[in-house]
Amino acid sequence: MADNFNFELVSPERLLLSEPVIDVVIPASEGEMTVMANHAPTMTAIKPGVVKVHSATGKKQDYVVFGGFADILPTGCTLLAESAIPVQDLRQDELTRRIDAAKAELENVEHHERKSQLEHFIMEMTRLRGAIGQD
Repeated sequence: MADNFNFELVSPERLLLSEPVIDVVIPASEGEMTVMANHAPTMTAIKPGVVKVHSATGKKQDYVVFGGFADILPTGCTLLAESAIPVQDLRQDELTRRIDAAKAELENVEHHERKSQLEHFIMEMTRLRGAIGQD
């Protein structure tokens, strides 16, 4: 049987989840990452995507996150999200609204670095919209 560890999902608005889990799949900047008990200490940026939580009780929960970072220790993981919402609570137009806002900002950006950030964000949000079936 797998060891449990504590997982916390925090957004600026609230603490969304804090409980013992078996594993968590997070959308790390370098690709999906499965975190389990006794994981090597790691800090990673989070890109827009779905966090998949497998709780110690056997319940599975999915959350959409819109960026942030994760602090992973052998005894736990804290994901500090820029914004997060349970997948079932995501409104149909939320991802489209965020994509449209980024496209509007992109039209007026002159700095190459910011332009690249926005283009990457639009790509990730479009991929996310397809992944959760809201095309």
